[in-house]
Amino acid sequence: MRSRSRSCSEMSISLSASPSPAEREALRLPRSPPAAAPPPLVGALIESLSFRSCGFGRAASSAFEKEDLRLRVALPQRLRDALHAALKARDPSAGAFALEEAPGVGTAANPWFALAPEDAPENPLVAFVNPRSGGRLGPVLKSRLQELIGEDQVFDITVVKPSAFVEYGLGCLEQLADSGDHSARSVRNNLRVMVAGGDGTVGWVLGCLGELYVQNRGPVPPVAVIPLGTGNDLSRSFGWGGSFPFSWKAAAKRSLYKAILGTVSCLDSWHIVVSMPEEGEEQELDLPHSLRHLGECTFYDDGTAEGELAETVCCFDGVFYNYFSIGMDAQVAYGFHQLRDEKPFLASGPLSNKLIYAGYTCKQGWFFTQCISDPELRGLTNIIRLSIKKMDSSEWEHIPVPSSVRAIVALNLHNYASGRNPWGNLKPEYLEKAAAIRLEIKGGQWRDAYMQMDGEPWKQPLSTEYSTFVDIKRVPYPSMIISGADR
Repeated sequence: MRSRSRSCSEMSISLSASPSPAEREALRLPRSPPAAAPPPLVGALIESLSFRSCGFGRAASSAFEKEDLRLRVALPQRLRDALHAALKARDPSAGAFALEEAPGVGTAANPWFALAPEDAPENPLVAFVNPRSGGRLGPVLKSRLQELIGEDQVFDITVVKPSAFVEYGLGCLEQLADSGDHSARSVRNNLRVMVAGGDGTVGWVLGCLGELYVQNRGPVPPVAVIPLGTGNDLSRSFGWGGSFPFSWKAAAKRSLYKAILGTVSCLDSWHIVVSMPEEGEEQELDLPHSLRHLGECTFYDDGTAEGELAETVCCFDGVFYNYFSIGMDAQVAYGFHQLRDEKPFLASGPLSNKLIYAGYTCKQGWFFTQCISDPELRGLTNIIRLSIKKMDSSEWEHIPVPSSVRAIVALNLHNYASGRNPWGNLKPEYLEKAAAIRLEIKGGQWRDAYMQMDGEPWKQPLSTEYSTFVDIKRVPYPSMIISGADR
């Protein structure tokens, strides 16, 4: 965890070494050639009125809306340069040169600058795009978003990681704000984030933004969604839809307006820690971006363990927002992701993706009986001990797992597996709230267990002697999601 510097002496050193305009340009992240500057808003309005009189009202109105959107969200050029400089140098202070051009800084104090900064946008917005999502629609959508809000504010998530943006990009705005840049403070306090990708991508961004709570660096920017995944259950739950429409060019603009004008809702999230025997297997793990290695740690057994405990345990952790699962559904998802990585041309869109999922579902024995000889296709009874701790209780309660169960899902929302509602109309006795869940995975004939978190699967190696544990607890602070059903 990296703390922000608020030292005046450090800021003065950074300012004394401010780069020249040519050096400033060299610090920016590489981008494609800039697009031609759009016409002024007044000009767009006059053009709109002229076109309407000639029967071209729709095109002119669209041009006017594009200009209006750009004016609402576009950061001033000096702050865009500062953000890219900080990201490229991996140093928040690398953008300190933006103070030289900040209105109201270095002059007599004027309270109006703090209330209404001259160059701060009304609704600042940045976007992250996953180019692998949406049947490779990501790169095309990225170009469309750059056209609408400016290429400096649209990031390829495989190039600019959300964690880097939080540490260096937001850190740069915070340092500028602490030095008296009221526009930077306004952008930081009002910033919203659009994420174009699947549930895993959205969860990755939410998890990185959640670190702001831990570091006491509020406010936390709320997140909007353009659904490019296969299931898009998190997107469905907050009104952003289950898929991106075929008329995606117009839909992109509508989504951006929803992102800047929509109301903000709170979303619970759950912290997961996997503790496994340290036998060298951790080097083989190919974990999703939303999980991180913690190294060697201590596992405290409070009476729930059935199997043998290893003397040395290594751990990794993460946060999920929709679901965590273990079993057949995770195995199917793992097979799909492996195929997509090896043969990306097969995963060309949501429909083809669902057909591939259906094929893997049949292959893994979802519709077969439970007496199949292959242990990888049996139920979970022999490898799982499930315990829960209810609200206002300190005791663990063991939950029997029926032999017919093929997967266990810890579900946070009412949408699962492309919009299915597994909850149904529950009886009151089923509505007791769990504060924590613990799964014990016993070793033996099972070589691996398949797990997934918000649609991102991995293959968890198992020890033949010692147990692996999965602990799930509620995160004490909410995540912020923008509603897509408002406009």
